[in-house]
Amino acid sequence: MSDQDLVISDLHVAPVANPDHEILKGIDLTVRQGEVHAIMGPNGSGKTTLAYALMGHPAYVVKSGKVLWQGQDLLKLSVDKRARLGMFLAFQYPMAVPGLSVASFLRSAINAHRLGLNPDPTVDPTDAFKGGIPMGEFRKLVREKMALLKMDESIAARYVNEGFSGGEKKRLEMLQMAVLEPHMAILDETDSGLDIDALRIVAEGVNAMLNPNMGVLLITHYQRLLNYITPDTVHVLAAGRIILSGGKDLALRLEAEGYEPILAAEGLEATIGDEAPEAAAEPAMETAH
Repeated sequence: MSDQDLVISDLHVAPVANPDHEILKGIDLTVRQGEVHAIMGPNGSGKTTLAYALMGHPAYVVKSGKVLWQGQDLLKLSVDKRARLGMFLAFQYPMAVPGLSVASFLRSAINAHRLGLNPDPTVDPTDAFKGGIPMGEFRKLVREKMALLKMDESIAARYVNEGFSGGEKKRLEMLQMAVLEPHMAILDETDSGLDIDALRIVAEGVNAMLNPNMGVLLITHYQRLLNYITPDTVHVLAAGRIILSGGKDLALRLEAEGYEPILAAEGLEATIGDEAPEAAAEPAMETAH
């Protein structure tokens, strides 16, 4: 096991609003650098709960278990420190931030990452001469990444996600990922709400960012995204635990047969209970990138 591996051991998670109701009931999962792991499962199985728990969402409480990342006990770190350690979460439902331009948002995020886990008091990320990213370097970086994602440069002057289409919101999530260059990317149903052209462009952007130093935890309902992003391993999450793992052929089987045969083989009902409500908690996580 390497410090670059994300190692999840017997993770139990419940919503803060109902701490006696566990959504995740013992997750064991290791994602190594350079690997792409797809998490598939029916609605309410715990997929988004897993993503939010890994980033430290305040709506969820970890009842027990351990998560190791970059040699650190991830569960003891604040959201911003998890991000500074190279963890990134792309939201299923990105929220709008009126009054904050995309360019300002991205530059602030880059500078926050440059501070590192234990900030140097001599570094001032708001000052290009004291550790902040110089404006010329920033503009060049953003232009390169926008070209990669086939985004119009005018989007940089718009407010974050305000008036954006579903495809534009997901591309902006990928743009954030591209400029921050995380070591562990958690993509929470990035394919949700995308037409086939937008899905292909987003997937091509993800593929262009894949490298031996980045692990990916890809959460999705449907096999269609895996037509563009090839996973090393596919896991089926149901009733709060991983019930089956396999290769890409497992995703194809799910596409052909649905979840019911696999759930039945595990003695589970085809309908799984809902996860904790997410909408009210999402604003608190907008800085979790």
